[in-house]
Amino acid sequence: MLTVLGVALAAVLSRGNVIKGLTAGLAGMLVGMIGTAPSTAEERFTFGSLFLGDGLSLVAVALGIFGLAEIASRASQRRGDKQSVEVTGGWGSGIREWLTHWSQVLRGGLIGIWAGVLPGVGATAGIWLAYGQAVATAKDKRQFGKGDPRGIVGPESANNSLEAGDLIPTFLFGIPGGVPSAMLLGMLLTYGIQPGPSIINEHLDLLYMIIWAFAIASVLGALFCFMTVRPLSSLTKVPFSILAAGLVVIMLLGSFQDGGQLGDLWVMLLLGVAGWVLKSTGFPRAPFLIGFVLAIPMERYYFLTDSLYEGFDWMLRPGAMVFIAILVLPILWNIFKWFRARRKLSADDELKSDSAPDAEAPLKNSIWSLCAAAVLLVVFAGSLVLSSSYSPDAKLVPQLVGWVGVIMSLVVLMTELRTRKAAANTSQQVPIDATAFLNEQAAVTPDGATTVRGGSAASGKHAALTNEAVVGSARTTDALVPSLPGVAMPGGGGSWGPKWTADASFALRTFAWMAGFLILTALLGYLAAISIFLPTFLLIVARAKLKTTIIYTIVFFVLMLALPSLLPIDLPQGLLASWLCSAFT
Repeated sequence: MLTVLGVALAAVLSRGNVIKGLTAGLAGMLVGMIGTAPSTAEERFTFGSLFLGDGLSLVAVALGIFGLAEIASRASQRRGDKQSVEVTGGWGSGIREWLTHWSQVLRGGLIGIWAGVLPGVGATAGIWLAYGQAVATAKDKRQFGKGDPRGIVGPESANNSLEAGDLIPTFLFGIPGGVPSAMLLGMLLTYGIQPGPSIINEHLDLLYMIIWAFAIASVLGALFCFMTVRPLSSLTKVPFSILAAGLVVIMLLGSFQDGGQLGDLWVMLLLGVAGWVLKSTGFPRAPFLIGFVLAIPMERYYFLTDSLYEGFDWMLRPGAMVFIAILVLPILWNIFKWFRARRKLSADDELKSDSAPDAEAPLKNSIWSLCAAAVLLVVFAGSLVLSSSYSPDAKLVPQLVGWVGVIMSLVVLMTELRTRKAAANTSQQVPIDATAFLNEQAAVTPDGATTVRGGSAASGKHAALTNEAVVGSARTTDALVPSLPGVAMPGGGGSWGPKWTADASFALRTFAWMAGFLILTALLGYLAAISIFLPTFLLIVARAKLKTTIIYTIVFFVLMLALPSLLPIDLPQGLLASWLCSAFT
């Protein structure tokens, strides 16, 4: 039930886009089901590929949806922040904020422990669950995403308690919930220490040492962050386009370490494009990642519950009923508030609230968001067709997710069409004076006289308009022009919103640069690809100085060259390196 609760919190994370949040969460669950079914060991959605048989890497999905998408969105920023960053308040200010939001600390810590106890849930889902409860319990949600301390205190409390909670099943049952606990369990088994209840009696000193190590590491980590916050704040002065080149190199290398295959890098790039589309069109990305993480655990626990209980008897247990109440009551309350608000709002107010784009979603309520909803509908419908040939146990959850996804994407699609229709109807409600003013293209000369450009017979009438009347009509027109179907807008707008923008063009070109880097990596290897990609990207895209480009490239090349000898890291080898190795051996 906790896994279901995590996916359901996608609606809370959406902050107003409940349907879009649920649709994104279901899409993430569908992507998480690629690979082998946990109940029948049957391959699903692999299309016969051995690479997809193991499922997609969490690192590749997370870095693609959030990392590469964010780089593509901000790579056009060739200037740093000119205003100096001032870090004020000191340690006392942070302690006061912590004491002010002590309830978020407790709730986030409990959520982190519970997420750590459940194997497979992991840090990602636990942190977003804590963030979701912080948003849900806040009366004023406007500052979330803009530096609200509550959005940091709760998730960070969960992050600090996740590993501690993960130790409970690791020590007592030998079931690690993540990579760190699995490494710790491997070291214990190497020294002959068996996990189980007996570890408390036989190796109590070891348990205390691990607990104290966690406590000391947390204190030292906090001190290190306090000491480095001022130097790190100077990074805001560096143009993001310069940082983007190095971030791409580091992120792709990190994704390669998880599976050791170049296919993970291409999956990361494709999901980066998908993440950029989701972000630009108003689909929240956090529910997508939560759905991906919780897809297999939810399916595994469902079949485990189904084998222990008959029918729906498990829903009558006290714990399950508590979680069901947590799921249902907020939904009913939101539906009630929506109906109450809908009766108070007029049609014009509703249109403004629905169609107003924001800085984080510049392509919201446009042809882009309409196409995104249509693509999601096709994806969910395709999953229904593909999963219909699986065995009954293997297709149960994919079919459920597919049908719910089809319904949600249809609702989103109908909402997009309704918004377009409402915008088109509103654009026709233009005053007569403003329409005549547009048709005849009147203009006010600098000396105050009115000049009419046009050859119609009615031009003489409007030439006699007073300056005040023209200015008044112009003001009315300016307020209505953005919704006129035939009026040119920046980015090719109209009632369908922006069709193409400079940021969209730059983002797609950035993804093309990333694809070129992957092609060079596959052909020449990672070091050779870095030596070509970094200077070219910095000179052409970031427009950096030649001196900066040379130093930047040399530092990264030397770092990547020395990294495999310092850490257990493998660099991707290209076809040329493989050919040379085979030729000289």
